Amino acid sequence: MSSYRPEFTQSEQSNIDAEFSRLANNKSIYLDHAGTTLYAENQVTAAAEQLRRNVFCNPHTCRLTGDFVDQVRFKILEFFNTTAEDYHVIFTANATAALSLVAENFDFGSSGNFHFCQENHTSVLGMRERVQATGIYMLTEKEISGELSQQNGESPRTASGSSLVTFSAQCNFSGYKIPLEAIGNIQRNGLSQPGKLIWTSQKESHDIDNSNYYVCLDAASFVATSPLDLQKYQPDYVCLSFYKIFGYPTGVGALLVSKRGAEAFGKRRFFGGGTINYAYPHAMDHQLRESFHQRYEDGTLPFLAIVGLLEGFRTLERLVPRMEGLTTMERISRHVHGLAKYLEDQLKQLQHPNGEPLIQLYNKVGYEDKSRQGGIVAFNVRTDSGSFVGFGEIACVAALHGILLRTGCFCNIGACQYYLGLDEEAMDAIYKRAGRICGDYYDLIDGQPTGAVRVSFGYMTTRQDVDELLKMLRSSYVASKPHQRILFIEEQAEQLPPVLKQRVQRLRPKLLQMAIYPVKSCAAFKISSPGESWPLTEQGLKYDREWMIVDMNGMALTQKRCTELCLIRPVITEDLLELHFGDSSVSVPLSLQDQAADSAKCVSKVCRQPVNGLDCGEIVAQWLSENLGLEGLRLLRQSGHRNSSKDQQKLSLVNQAQFLLVNRSSVRSLRFEEDLDETVDRFRANIIIDTGSAFEELSFQELTIGQVHFRVEGPCQRCDMICINQRTGERSPETLTTISRLQKGRMRFGIYITRVAKANEEADGKEQHMSCGDVVLAE
Repeated sequence: MSSYRPEFTQSEQSNIDAEFSRLANNKSIYLDHAGTTLYAENQVTAAAEQLRRNVFCNPHTCRLTGDFVDQVRFKILEFFNTTAEDYHVIFTANATAALSLVAENFDFGSSGNFHFCQENHTSVLGMRERVQATGIYMLTEKEISGELSQQNGESPRTASGSSLVTFSAQCNFSGYKIPLEAIGNIQRNGLSQPGKLIWTSQKESHDIDNSNYYVCLDAASFVATSPLDLQKYQPDYVCLSFYKIFGYPTGVGALLVSKRGAEAFGKRRFFGGGTINYAYPHAMDHQLRESFHQRYEDGTLPFLAIVGLLEGFRTLERLVPRMEGLTTMERISRHVHGLAKYLEDQLKQLQHPNGEPLIQLYNKVGYEDKSRQGGIVAFNVRTDSGSFVGFGEIACVAALHGILLRTGCFCNIGACQYYLGLDEEAMDAIYKRAGRICGDYYDLIDGQPTGAVRVSFGYMTTRQDVDELLKMLRSSYVASKPHQRILFIEEQAEQLPPVLKQRVQRLRPKLLQMAIYPVKSCAAFKISSPGESWPLTEQGLKYDREWMIVDMNGMALTQKRCTELCLIRPVITEDLLELHFGDSSVSVPLSLQDQAADSAKCVSKVCRQPVNGLDCGEIVAQWLSENLGLEGLRLLRQSGHRNSSKDQQKLSLVNQAQFLLVNRSSVRSLRFEEDLDETVDRFRANIIIDTGSAFEELSFQELTIGQVHFRVEGPCQRCDMICINQRTGERSPETLTTISRLQKGRMRFGIYITRVAKANEEADGKEQHMSCGDVVLAE
């Protein structure tokens, strides 16, 4: 177990706390420093005083403004331990604009390629749309870092093309840091593996080229809390957003370009005001400025924001001074890493009462080495059965506890794909078929997370902030039941921002599917489209188990005797019940009056109870015998109703209760290697829901679906019929043994429920309906 050791002295911590008193005043815990850090109060006061005291105007005409801007350029170079002899500073709107500038101006020559890391910010993916490369490749982190190189020597590389490799110094999803030694390694030796080819301008793909290699470092996340020494590591391009470091001002970033990198920029395809000495309107003639940075700073600089950066540098130096040979950023790095290590250790210890872990962590190398891991912790919450809790719900709970954190994929879909183990099919299911978009709160698809929860730290974060997060997780997800948590969120939903209010509407489970089994032991007719409804009768779902097949002795035929029954597929039309077996079909009338007119009466048994029925005739009887290969089969339709032996509830041809409910989360916990829908079908339930927590339904006593009320009769005791795959008829005995293991020897799966009609419902005689999407409220 790790213990937290404060980086700052008591006096330093008091000074920092005083600068962020608004957090305590607003009862807020801020844990999204990877999104933006917070500005100090005296920082903005001093910046405002700077504006009040001086006359700043367009630097084209104001020497004072130009001098301040130049002073900021010098301060930036000093901050990263370099000089104007080695790097140019080009001001941009942010790191994204810096990446765009590289993409537009890098000269790939005749054969250069563009390589990017899978775990990259979306803005890096946007570079693919603008680069003029021969090929575009996606690299894994292992293909960027470490021992991968084309050659061991350091001989200069000469070629007709130039290739560009872009990666993030720190992953903004997980906080993992790629070793910066990779920069020099790639510049000297290139890549031994080009990565996965995404696009090429050639008809046939080509192997790794012999280009000169350049490195573009997305340092926005890294430099917010870590030192970047450009004397030691010399990427050709460094992309920055200053609000990540200082919190204020926004709208200003920078592209640092090495002298080597400057030589690889081609001829500009655009110029703006301030970048040229002259441009003729009557001829295609213009001349760019001699100063490198001026050629790329189009239009008037955001000079007031740039001047405000000076107070950002001063604030860091004032609140986190150098100490014992450590720079300001080195101390900040130690502080945020210590908090992340402390949180990781505490999260690992969180358990449900049954011993199951509460947290699923996402990182590569752990938190032992701050050179490999930054102050970011990404995770998801799990239930006591191992199911995932949606990150949208976590966002709601955190917001109501005054904790500001980030959820989703954090504009880094590649990292999300890697850490969540999503293959290409899963990605298509999430974004193309389910319609998820970046920044939304569609957090679970078929029980699997589409993103994560991220907490990240700044120099003003305290251990008490981390403890408040841990307290929230314990109280909400260890000490309380799901329905208590949902009620807590719903009662305070008005305090949430609009986007989270929408997520609250999806906290309650909903009716996902209704399955009608017109013929006992045959396949289901399913109702699953959102909003699609189905009527109820006093016996259950209309037409459910209203017919059954009997043998020549009048005994009910079930899948225990004839597994091929599951291959008979019913279709209910406006006036017919159609039965399909392969390409063959037959039909009988839905109207009981039409059926009774030409049918003989007969008697059979279900669960030892007599059943009065009507024979459906010779045509369907012959069809059944031919397709199932058994002689003397007849199709019977129930006439009248049965009463249960327990409480005289009216039943169709079901074995025990009007309805059988199954929770997809419980089915998912079985982890069979078949499609989840196939496993759901094995249990032949009428009502399918998904609570997000496996076996939660076993605790239900009553429930309401839409406007329909139900009483829980108890769990369904399973037989070996669930071992039959309902789509193929094949048996797999492990289904029953798996349930037995999960239920400690008891063969329970799903619950029986009975509709409880209110007095006014019985009086008005109106037919009730349930619809897919109806909210499920359970007690």
